[in-house]
Amino acid sequence: MGSEDTVGKTGETEAVSTIVNLAEEAKDYREGVTPPSRTFRSICKSLFAGGVAGGVSRTAVAPLERLKILLQVQNPHNIKYNGTVQGLKYIWRTEGFRGLFKGNGTNCARIVPNSAVKFFSYEEASKGILWLYRQQTGTEDAQLTPLLRLGAGACAGIIAMSATYPMDMVRGRLTVQTNKSPTQYRGIFHALRTVFTEEGPRALYKGWLPSVIGVVPYVGLNFAVYESLKDWLIKTNPYGLVENSDLNVTTRLACGAAAGAVGQTVAYPLDVIRRRMQMVGWRHAASVVTGDGKSKTPLEYTGMVDAFRKTVRYEGFGALYKGLIPNSVKVVPSIAIAFVTYEVVKDILGVEMKIPD
Repeated sequence: MGSEDTVGKTGETEAVSTIVNLAEEAKDYREGVTPPSRTFRSICKSLFAGGVAGGVSRTAVAPLERLKILLQVQNPHNIKYNGTVQGLKYIWRTEGFRGLFKGNGTNCARIVPNSAVKFFSYEEASKGILWLYRQQTGTEDAQLTPLLRLGAGACAGIIAMSATYPMDMVRGRLTVQTNKSPTQYRGIFHALRTVFTEEGPRALYKGWLPSVIGVVPYVGLNFAVYESLKDWLIKTNPYGLVENSDLNVTTRLACGAAAGAVGQTVAYPLDVIRRRMQMVGWRHAASVVTGDGKSKTPLEYTGMVDAFRKTVRYEGFGALYKGLIPNSVKVVPSIAIAFVTYEVVKDILGVEMKIPD
């Protein structure tokens, strides 16, 4: 009995100690004291916050996301979608409410881990880059510059994109298919298995190169613009926007919207090329024309440069920006919601809000 009592008391002591430690961590967080090391629990919370941010932001703009992809890959000789409003009405009329959110399940299955990895990778990359910068400059209180934030964002984007690219590949095909498509992908795993068996494992990474190239300015600029705008506003405090050394939700949403607008405008042509390369090999894709510019046979691309050349040659430079308007309408709230949701969830979970200095 003595040994059992000892074990029981030890367990109670450990439980009390754990509760005390958690209370102290929460107290330190509220008082602005950053813990000396990042615990496993803190890492999980950060990943969870990033996943929630991605799922919430992408679901909020799912209809616009689907319309953007349909505009990017539609056949110019069989125009169905002529703009944002008309396109959404057409989808509603022909496929109903569920048609507006077709592919969103696959999209969220991809974007949740993608967003989690992206935000977490940005924080870790920022810490590493800041440490190297301080070592090189010999300045202990040096801060991240906009260029360094761009580099950290680029690293985060490449890591997240590469880790989840096959999901993005099949999401594009699930989004493009309609009720009249001769072959139907029944879901995420069916699409992955079908592409893998019929087109080979390399098909799951079609369009990866323009995706990675595009993610460097896109994600890099998103983080760089957002963080730099926030820092500038906190330092200058125009119109009294700063309250208690922090920006309100509305101002942070505006920073996120500006970041999204800049990033997507620069990277959008690469997104169009990526999406078209993903459709290669799928005979039921409503793609662009070949050779003489009149045939309705889907184009075949030998690579990213060839895809750019044929798109501009047969459809003009403007084809690189097909779907830009609905994408712009989508990106502004989506990026803003993602950044603010991430920070709010981290705040609720008691994780440090900013990259530690």
